[in-house]
Amino acid sequence: MMLIPCPWCGPRDETEFHYGGQAGVAYPADPHALSDADWSRFLFYRANPKGVFAERWMHQVGCRRWFTLHRDTATNEIHPAARTVTT
Repeated sequence: MMLIPCPWCGPRDETEFHYGGQAGVAYPADPHALSDADWSRFLFYRANPKGVFAERWMHQVGCRRWFTLHRDTATNEIHPAARTVTT
């Protein structure tokens, strides 16, 4: 079991959270100009590294806020110095 540090509620069990995927994926500037292949890449293609990775999480059972944290995908170690609070 992983303890995820919610910036507002403190450390909580991973079962209280919803994983939101890779952080920092920008919405297309002109979505109407995208081809089907471009939409496919935007919606479904994400990095899957072994190592530290920026992720979006939502504390669904607590404050219901989204935040970004950096987690090592090989060890599940969370890097609290790299956490970014977003609203």
